Amino acid sequence: MNAAALAWPVNIGMASRMSGVTPKMIRHYETLGLLPAVGRTDSGYRQYGEADVHTLRFIKRARELGFAMSDIGELVGLWRNRRRASSSVKRIAQKHTDELSQKIAAMQAMQRALDQLIYCCQGDERPDCPILDDLAGLHDDHP
Repeated sequence: MNAAALAWPVNIGMASRMSGVTPKMIRHYETLGLLPAVGRTDSGYRQYGEADVHTLRFIKRARELGFAMSDIGELVGLWRNRRRASSSVKRIAQKHTDELSQKIAAMQAMQRALDQLIYCCQGDERPDCPILDDLAGLHDDHP
């Protein structure tokens, strides 16, 4: 969509299409203060400027990367602040990637445990099943 050909401001539907963020989430981000208060028409309809749409795209990308809403709020503030220190941005990103590494390690441990249980299960017509036994806590060899 050619932003230059648009007549700004745009309504929430157009802002949604341009940013890829649903109208419900746009209103939610406004409530959280991630978007500044937007203008309204005399009849109360929200009006979004080009900067608002850019901010929505920023938020959407940060969400795609899995940042927490609190971190997104901080990142939006840093993005808007041209006098920011990039070290502040890097600190947030590093903290997030450290958290992702911990989650990945935990998920890999879960996968290994499940793989072992699957390996031990005969998968036949008998009722014995080490997977169900483990889930029921009948084995003492798990944490």
